[in-house]
Amino acid sequence: MRPRSTEFHEEPKKRVSVIMEIVKVSGEDDIAEVAALARKIWTAHYTPIIGKAQVDYMLERFQSEQAIAQQIRDGQEYYLLRDEGEVGYLGLVPDSAQKTLMISKIYVDGEQRGKGYGWHMLDFVESLCRERGLESIWLTVNKHNQDSIYWYQNRGFNKTGALVQDIGGGFVMDDYRLEKSL
Repeated sequence: MRPRSTEFHEEPKKRVSVIMEIVKVSGEDDIAEVAALARKIWTAHYTPIIGKAQVDYMLERFQSEQAIAQQIRDGQEYYLLRDEGEVGYLGLVPDSAQKTLMISKIYVDGEQRGKGYGWHMLDFVESLCRERGLESIWLTVNKHNQDSIYWYQNRGFNKTGALVQDIGGGFVMDDYRLEKSL
């Protein structure tokens, strides 16, 4: 087991920003911003974990402008975090019947990590859940993405299982499911 960095165990110092905002993605320009941000973040972060071929495949299948637009039409909600430019984004799948919300995407640009943006986005998600009467949040994390697993566990998420999903193209997602009750 690798040692845990204090970066993932202590709440970061609050960063004061007058213009930080989370905005719901609406329209082609916002979708294009999310797709560009996804390409930048995924290429840098996931290539060492799952390889370039799978990153390219997943970006085209799940994070292209067309894929994001379709996900929004299907009921997924996307949000951009802006602070003097695009810093991160969220993809959320609420399930009011089950009183849960899946975080399908929560990403911060690697150059912006450690400034509290991830904490800010997760606080936003938790507030949104409470407003909607949802009782839990869940997500999946690649089993080899240890820093992210530690970060979520520090925010109160627990591993509730492991799953392997065939995503086509000869690729699988080998993840842990993490969940947090509110």
